[in-house]
Amino acid sequence: MNRIVLLTGSNIGDSLLNLEKAKNGIQQKIGDIAGESSIYITAAWGKTDQPDFLNQVLLIHSNHTATDVLQLILTIEQNMGRIRTEKNAPRTIDIDILFFNDDIIQTENLIVPHPLIAERRFVLEPLNELMSNEIHPVHQKKISQLLEECTDTLVVRKK
Repeated sequence: MNRIVLLTGSNIGDSLLNLEKAKNGIQQKIGDIAGESSIYITAAWGKTDQPDFLNQVLLIHSNHTATDVLQLILTIEQNMGRIRTEKNAPRTIDIDILFFNDDIIQTENLIVPHPLIAERRFVLEPLNELMSNEIHPVHQKKISQLLEECTDTLVVRKK
């Protein structure tokens, strides 16, 4: 059984409903949701002239491979109306693989752990809530320590 940590985010339409639909799709297609963080409100990161995001971290147990999970995520996003136009554009749903077990994966289409975890407060806050003592397999630091050291100044607050 694989332990997968996903981040969901939305800032178009009914974002709360979009996160719920994404959770349902993940549960149906990928695996059981074993844990979930609170939902957080965050200003857009990167491209800031857009609505705030709602974000949530999910812990999943699944028999799927990392490559399978990526393909299933892309299908869920597409089924929910996600159209990839430009980097950091507004979106109905975004689902990122943060961790896949303690694996370090670097392929053309997939990098795990997600390479920007330590730089993004909107990822670290919900991740810390769910698994503060988890050791990041690349940085070799606890999530709580990465959050303490994070220089991202975006305000992240629970919904």
